[in-house]
Amino acid sequence: MNPIQVGLLGIGTVGGGTFAVLKRNQEEIKRRAGRGIEITRVAARNVERAKTLVGSAVEVVSDPFAVVNDPDIEIIVEVIGGTTLAKDLVMKAIANGKHVVTANKALLAEHGNEVFAAAHAKGVMVAFEGAVAVSIPIIKALREGLSGNRIEWVAGIINGTTNFILSEMRDKGLSFETALAQAQALGYAEADPTFDIEGFDAAHKATILAAIAFGVPVQFKRAHVEGITQLAAADIAYAYQLGYRIKLLGIAKRTHTGIELRVHPTLIPIKRLLANVEGSMNGIMVKSDAAGITMYYGAGAGSEQTASAVIADLVDVTRLHTADAAQRVPHLAFQPDAMSDTPILPMSHIVTSYYLRLRVADQTGVLAKVTGILAQADISIDAVLQRESDEISGVEASQTDLIILTHDCKESQMDAAIALMQALPTVLQTIVRIRKEELV
Repeated sequence: MNPIQVGLLGIGTVGGGTFAVLKRNQEEIKRRAGRGIEITRVAARNVERAKTLVGSAVEVVSDPFAVVNDPDIEIIVEVIGGTTLAKDLVMKAIANGKHVVTANKALLAEHGNEVFAAAHAKGVMVAFEGAVAVSIPIIKALREGLSGNRIEWVAGIINGTTNFILSEMRDKGLSFETALAQAQALGYAEADPTFDIEGFDAAHKATILAAIAFGVPVQFKRAHVEGITQLAAADIAYAYQLGYRIKLLGIAKRTHTGIELRVHPTLIPIKRLLANVEGSMNGIMVKSDAAGITMYYGAGAGSEQTASAVIADLVDVTRLHTADAAQRVPHLAFQPDAMSDTPILPMSHIVTSYYLRLRVADQTGVLAKVTGILAQADISIDAVLQRESDEISGVEASQTDLIILTHDCKESQMDAAIALMQALPTVLQTIVRIRKEELV
């Protein structure tokens, strides 16, 4: 059987890694897929540079639509990124009856419903394992490995840049700004790191995971997104003293009233495996009714790590491209006509526990007033820590840091309580609020 012909759109970090791994492991891949998989055309902005990477046997063009419209190409691999040109190319490839493999989480989180509907109507596959936690086969685990389960929640460290920064802040006591500069120097963070540090990258991935876990449409615009730019080294130190580590988590949780979809810094008990995912690594926990809690760990970025996921998708598509479309695994795990309209809950409705830090005047009765407000809001306290002035906290001699851990309550309750506490004349700075998850 002749090799299946693949068109590669983009040969930067991911595209170059995909080409290299596919060439290096071609015999092993052929044994798995049942036929060869060959990249025969590449679209690149810098044609001459691309030719030096792929050699003379592969045609390199500057127009990506020439690849998408090539009748001999059966699978398009899109690794150019973005949501404009990439969307046009993917939609055109689908219209031409070609299968698509992509690592583009932004495209799928923001336009996935349109992309998947078009692919279903045309009877082609869109595979996207590389879009989330690249070296971890979490899409396949949720979509196939746990298909006999009712999934309760998914919680993950799914952005390596922010995890590296938080690890450095905790281990070395660095400020956010210093840790970010270190991440940029080492190549973990871009020159403009906004997409990572403000939580958007993690939110794109969490949106995709929520859709697959619960059989709902992708709804990125309804996700709650917070980054790590406001975290202080003192809070990371206090959390550690209380037995927690702070991680940027993407959380998708099923409740009896709807689905929670949120990304924000989170306290996790040190004894949880997820709390011990360090550096630029990724980790994802899934709780389901039959399998219980399972965890997935690995590199969340990298040229060949992403290539691993992209090529796994190529193998799947090659195995199944001639199969009846109705017998393939649905894009979002559930059959298209069985998707749920369960709502994504507004943040005011979510229920979790909290870490609060209040910089207060060191006066008698302050703690009583604060705890009284929490009691009136029906928020129970789990633990209290009071820290006097020291080098870590930067607390002045006439002030103290009051750290409170609460039990579960609704976010709207906490919003109201914080407003009342903030109004106290003895509360001297903006109250720090970080959500806490036990992950059990």
